[in-house]
Amino acid sequence: MRLRTPTSTYTTATAAAPPALGRLGLFTVLLGASLPLIDFFIVNVALPSIDRELAAGPALLELVVAGYGVSYAVLLVLGGRLGDMFGRRRLFLIGMAAFGLTSLACGVAPDAWSLVAARVAQGAASAFMLPQVLATIQATTSGARRGRALSLYGATAGLSMVAGQVLGGVLVAADPAGTGWRSVFLVNVPVALLGLALAARTVPETRSERPAPVDLPGTVLLGISLTALLVPLTEGRAAGWPLWTWVLLVAVPFTVAAFWAVERRADRQGRTPLVPPSLLTSPGLRRGLPMILPFSIGFGGFMFVVAVALQQGLRLGPVAAGLALVPMALAFFAASLMGPRLVGRYGSRVVTAGGLFQAVGLALLVMTALRNWPELGFGDLLPGTALAGFGQGFQLPVLYRIVLADVPGDRAGVGSGVMVTTQQSSLALGVATLGSLFLALDEAVGMRDALAGTLVAQLGLVALTVLLSLRLPRTVT
Repeated sequence: MRLRTPTSTYTTATAAAPPALGRLGLFTVLLGASLPLIDFFIVNVALPSIDRELAAGPALLELVVAGYGVSYAVLLVLGGRLGDMFGRRRLFLIGMAAFGLTSLACGVAPDAWSLVAARVAQGAASAFMLPQVLATIQATTSGARRGRALSLYGATAGLSMVAGQVLGGVLVAADPAGTGWRSVFLVNVPVALLGLALAARTVPETRSERPAPVDLPGTVLLGISLTALLVPLTEGRAAGWPLWTWVLLVAVPFTVAAFWAVERRADRQGRTPLVPPSLLTSPGLRRGLPMILPFSIGFGGFMFVVAVALQQGLRLGPVAAGLALVPMALAFFAASLMGPRLVGRYGSRVVTAGGLFQAVGLALLVMTALRNWPELGFGDLLPGTALAGFGQGFQLPVLYRIVLADVPGDRAGVGSGVMVTTQQSSLALGVATLGSLFLALDEAVGMRDALAGTLVAQLGLVALTVLLSLRLPRTVT
């Protein structure tokens, strides 16, 4: 028996004419999209202050980052499915309210373990809110309006990931009302209240016309797989690589195989699995999703490594460390605004060009670090960070459009959940892998060479994205 959800005259009307998402509604959902991404990175520059006040130590500091990232990644696809079932605006409002409350809990945490628990809950709230953004855009726009909305989403996502560290540095240094590092969480509370007020008035309700029940076995197996991968990679180095980390990593291929077998069987039997294998056969998902992996791994690792190198290696304050990334944010935004017009003319080759720009920017940063360390200044970093950001701005918004182009409106929550889960898991994986590489090289050869070596490793990931971009559909809808 199919699970039925409450319907209304409004929902019946949407079957014939889906409600349109206005400008203020688009601003509102993009505001909701920015909060989880900002909070993934905002904590990077606050970690030294958290350590001093709470005596957290390396392992717990890693958990402050990993707890949010893992719960966020594990629950994203489920959040998309629940939005399809019970209404995307409803889940957006629930997620926004929960995000505000859990941010408050982070901001008043009395000790490190309380902060870790609040961060895990904050990640879960983000997972219920974020998938509704892309699903709402997908269900309430079409044609050129959808292309513009997805381009703005991509611009918002990229800017949020950079702005998180900039904003974190400014808030920690400003120390408003003596709150110190707590301000990076407390600032979310009034923003969440604003988002709730706007969403209730401007975001139309949509849901799938054929909602499916939650795939419990698939949800559990996906959660186990992501946890078994991300937790040991994030915690292993700080904990000294105990036996449990290796046991979990060895288990990952088996849990992934079990998850895929369960999903394929459900798909063959006509049920709707958490990640439908049939959905992954669409050209956009099949060719675009693999590019999200190396792009996001490199992005997540880069932001973490640069935060550590600037603060601990160059002894810059949090504001200076954050401002060093402003050229990247501005260049990303400029490229993302240029993207839609260029895509109309050159198609997916814009993504290839973006990868080449990013590669040149990273190469410049490698040469600058080797030549000028430890006297690196804002002017030294500007050309490399700006070029890297410019290249990323050509890639990410277009990839979003390509991945979601073939996803039907009634499966928008599933499609967006799969894509955002891939992105979020890869960001966390980048922090774990490139971050661990950087810290290991720092102990062996010093921070200058560690930074250069990690950037070279990211260059390899960029080369992979450039090669994969040649397989993208030439025309972008």
